[in-house]
Amino acid sequence: MAITAQMVKELRESTGAGMMDCKKALVETEGNMDEAIKYLREKGIAKAAKKMDRIASEGIIASYIHGGRIGVIVEINSETDFVAKNAEFQEFGRDVAMQVAASNPIYVRIEDVPQEAIEAEKEILRNQALNEGKPAQIVDKMVEGRIAKYYKEVCLLEQPFIKDPDKTIDQLLKEKIAKIGENLSIRRFSRFEVGEGLEKKSENFAEEVAKQLKG
Repeated sequence: MAITAQMVKELRESTGAGMMDCKKALVETEGNMDEAIKYLREKGIAKAAKKMDRIASEGIIASYIHGGRIGVIVEINSETDFVAKNAEFQEFGRDVAMQVAASNPIYVRIEDVPQEAIEAEKEILRNQALNEGKPAQIVDKMVEGRIAKYYKEVCLLEQPFIKDPDKTIDQLLKEKIAKIGENLSIRRFSRFEVGEGLEKKSENFAEEVAKQLKG
């Protein structure tokens, strides 16, 4: 069954879950709205989404340094100082900092990507598809599919979690919200790499971080 934008919209309004989560739920349940709602609740996503409207102004600054070559600081917010001192919350902060070190995102979420950057990327992808000889009538669909891959490269929340690639950072965040019982938010991050922007020999430190975490 084809999943329409209207179906996704209705599910979002019913559960408060994110667009990508709603779309996945509808795909998994073959468009059955009741089953999709059940799916989101079982995953803890609907429960977490309701908490995400609450203000989170406490939290921690988490950090991670890899071999003295890559350094990351990230602000993770919670609703209360009590949760900010929670060991699991602090571990989550370190995991997010490691993720940034390994995967080098540019933005936290899709909504942070400037529209001009999205349009520029779509233009590149459209030209690539046309140069591959793809029919013009299906190029736009191909671009939409490929832009989703672009978001996974540049948006932290869309990236596969380095410790468990079967879930995204967004899914991990929602799991923590459901388990801890407060709204949590990844607000911002900064990543530093030695010699960044300077001419140097080619070394993939991000790949090194990822290998170390999997080892």
